[in-house]
Amino acid sequence: MPAYDPQNPFAKILRGEFPCYKVFEDEHTLAFLDIMPRCPGHTLVIPKAPARNILDISPDDLAHVTRVAQKIAKASMTAFGAQGITVQQFSEAAGGQVVFHLHVHVMPRHMGVALLPPASRKEDPKVLEANAAKLVAALK
Repeated sequence: MPAYDPQNPFAKILRGEFPCYKVFEDEHTLAFLDIMPRCPGHTLVIPKAPARNILDISPDDLAHVTRVAQKIAKASMTAFGAQGITVQQFSEAAGGQVVFHLHVHVMPRHMGVALLPPASRKEDPKVLEANAAKLVAALK
């Protein structure tokens, strides 16, 4: 498996080199809105530890990511009036991974509403700000 690349976009977000619409942070994880969401409220949860994907993360760091993904999922149900949640994680290119820093997608879902195709459009920053505020409020 290739080595972790510390220049990947999520590593740059963690270092403050790229902005993000943060909704939750603790000493082990960061959760922020996807700027090319597949649905309103589409959130990414990443470890602060350098991990390419689920194949090379420590079990303890993976447990932190999983706990935060669950926390975001529960808050998303409230914030977006969701009827369900889709949680996805891709590892390596053949598995669908595009950014090689472990990240878990948490997407609030509604019956009969399809997800947008991956990376199909960049969301308006005002919409992302409003969605981040909804999620932050639901996390309190």
